[in-house]
Amino acid sequence: MAEFSEILFETPEPHIARVTLNRPAQMNAYTTRLCEELVEAIEIYLRDDELRCLILTGAGRGFCSGGDISGADDHHAELMALQLSHGREMRDGMHRVILALSRLDKPTIAMVNGPAVAGGLTLALACDLRIAADTAKLGDTSGRFGLLPDEGGAWLFPRFMGLDLALKMTMLAEVYSALEAEDLGLVTEVVPAAGLEARVMELAREFALRAPLAVRLAKSMMMRGQGMTLEQSLGDAALSVMIANPSADVREGVKAFFDKRMPKFKGK
Repeated sequence: MAEFSEILFETPEPHIARVTLNRPAQMNAYTTRLCEELVEAIEIYLRDDELRCLILTGAGRGFCSGGDISGADDHHAELMALQLSHGREMRDGMHRVILALSRLDKPTIAMVNGPAVAGGLTLALACDLRIAADTAKLGDTSGRFGLLPDEGGAWLFPRFMGLDLALKMTMLAEVYSALEAEDLGLVTEVVPAAGLEARVMELAREFALRAPLAVRLAKSMMMRGQGMTLEQSLGDAALSVMIANPSADVREGVKAFFDKRMPKFKGK
């Protein structure tokens, strides 16, 4: 297993991975190094077929407060000394993380335990589900500093909450309660803070029980379908079932149904 300094990578239960942003004193503000480690952790999850769900969360009181603007990121300073540094910083930083998450064909859950703002909100939106504590806050604070929703927010925010509300949130630097964010489409589910981890683990276990091949194909079909016509999506589905239907998992699922027992899927 890789050595990390700004994140934690754990497998709390079989088939479940958990990545924790581990800069609690900075409300888990991301640095260039943290982004590099996140990309590596996502790759580990992707390549390990035994891992069937990824939980992403933050240490301490926050999920992620966006980019670190304190000036304490030495790696950032080194990068900014290079030619075309601003563009490379973004490509090598949170852009890589958001793209890595968006390309994943395996389930991801953002466990939003505290503030998820600016790039932190973008990070949460790049996951499949966002389960938030009722004490969490979500929004885009980039405008308070004259900054932009440049980590992917300009693309993601309107797709989750509509263009008008996304513009209002970003231009006015609004932050919402978890329940308000749920109403706006930014949060999948809100639970009491004391029960957040239990609820997320419940969902992760459910993902882990499902047929891995079917889960990955279904997610891929839906993600690709966002840029397709219905006819194209149906053609994609016709090809995908040629992979799923002959699988051992389908035979196991049918047999378990008639045996009146839980299936034991192996992803084959």
